[in-house]
Amino acid sequence: MQREATMLIGKDVYTPQGRLLGEVSNLILDLELNKVDGIFLDWTDPGLVEGSMAVNIPYRWVQAVGDVVLLRHFPEWVSAGDEESRSTL
Repeated sequence: MQREATMLIGKDVYTPQGRLLGEVSNLILDLELNKVDGIFLDWTDPGLVEGSMAVNIPYRWVQAVGDVVLLRHFPEWVSAGDEESRSTL
């Protein structure tokens, strides 16, 4: 079943532990493969992401999409100085 990618914009994004991470504000597209590559969040929970900075979540981390977006994976804490987090987000 195909859906429009734009239906993701505006949906709340939750971590696997059920914490609200933020809201999808944009999509990262792979135009060669015609698929969503990531979801972009302009603001994030400052309890999960240092400084409430914007993040790009790889779409492979998405477990389910319905009324909300549920992630299958998200680090416990993302720091601007954390080289590993920056390379995966």
